[in-house]
Amino acid sequence: MLRPAWFALLLACSPGLCAKTPPSDPGKAACAVWQRELSFARSVERHDATAFAEHVFKGAVFDANSARPTRGLDAIAKRWAPLIAGKGVRLSWYPRQVVVAGDPDLAYSSGAYLYEDLAPSANPRFVLGEFATVWRRGHDGVWRVSFDGGNEGRPATDAEVQAFHAGRQSRCPASIEAA
Repeated sequence: MLRPAWFALLLACSPGLCAKTPPSDPGKAACAVWQRELSFARSVERHDATAFAEHVFKGAVFDANSARPTRGLDAIAKRWAPLIAGKGVRLSWYPRQVVVAGDPDLAYSSGAYLYEDLAPSANPRFVLGEFATVWRRGHDGVWRVSFDGGNEGRPATDAEVQAFHAGRQSRCPASIEAA
């Protein structure tokens, strides 16, 4: 009597029929997060609030390292609206490091950001800083921001602004791919 049930279970979980957990390849996952971080930055550079929201978990926390973090996608989208609109300010960033945790659905990225005040009399016009983001891969396989934070930055020289722009890598570095 147990044989038919066992046989049905065996067939149901034969290769190609059972749901599979994504392979635990930290280098591949880190590169996916690298690309996702760049895509997140592009959403702001392109003033695309919808794309921005697609990068953020509903329960995310931004300014996580501050005394007054912003909690939840709606509050984050509202607070970031001026940055996304890009009318008075411009924000750019990119990763310099991505590390995947022992949990293959959790990753950390960090890098540089450049804030530009577009007001003609702005002083300083450019602020250069560092950010850190915690990413989580959802059940749908998409990486989204869970926590985001950064420092307040400091005024940047013209040479530092040029170095920032020159430092962006659009492809995942080999050092991450081999991790």
